[in-house]
Amino acid sequence: MLRAGASALDVVEAVVRELETDPFFNSGRGSALTRRGTVEMEASIMDGRGRRCGAVSGVSTVKNPVSLARRVMDKSPHSYLAFEGAEEFAREQGLETVDNSYFITEDNVGMLKLAKEAGSILFDYRIPLAGTDTCSALAGADNHKGMVMNGLPISIYAPETVGCAAVDSSGFTAAATSTGGLMNKMTGRIGDSPLIGSGTYACGACAVSCTGEGEAIIRSTLARDVAAVMEYKGLPLQEAVDYCVKERLDEGFAGLIAVSSTGEVAYGFNCTGMFRGCATEDGFMEVGIWE
Repeated sequence: MLRAGASALDVVEAVVRELETDPFFNSGRGSALTRRGTVEMEASIMDGRGRRCGAVSGVSTVKNPVSLARRVMDKSPHSYLAFEGAEEFAREQGLETVDNSYFITEDNVGMLKLAKEAGSILFDYRIPLAGTDTCSALAGADNHKGMVMNGLPISIYAPETVGCAAVDSSGFTAAATSTGGLMNKMTGRIGDSPLIGSGTYACGACAVSCTGEGEAIIRSTLARDVAAVMEYKGLPLQEAVDYCVKERLDEGFAGLIAVSSTGEVAYGFNCTGMFRGCATEDGFMEVGIWE
């Protein structure tokens, strides 16, 4: 899309929509479950050109929450809608809606069972709890055709928030983030992903999308802080990312992806790993999990 001249804003929405439809990730279909076994999704999108933004929370029937966030930005007088107000606006805009059961996967039902048995909330990138009988807890799951990490079926890892950051041929940046939140979360919980400046940010300097422990990301306003360090300390993108991951997260675990208006790509995390991929105009491509 970028090579064809598409704007960064259109690209990040399209990429996140694709990830929302893939049940492997924690967004759209495949979202983490609340303690009640339901799905409440949230998303945000931001245009670095003019710092326009849109966000939604508590979405339970909208097939692609990131597109609803885009409509909030483009078609409403507001920046953020939540729960029934967001659902009503989606219907008014003619966006595709589905029953909440569409978003629930067998893998996540098993993971919610694990979380409840352990009395915990599962975060992105956490190694499964030691001593848990993960095989019996997820009996019947297809385990993604035998893929494993650390010798364990990949499906027993906490599913992951999705995001995209892009810069187009005009030097304009954009970012989008979408998630189902934390496994076994309280109903009504809102994380960092829909919060502009925390989970998502884009401006003239860079675009950033975050994942991990939402409460830690919120406290650190992590996405905005990367841009602020670039603006106020004059650091290049990767150094700004490294600084914020090291100095701003305190005891929290998180990661982020970022691009600059000049075409740099960067990432950083202080947790076990972060599923990521990037591509630059000079042909460089990378897909990674670990450091």
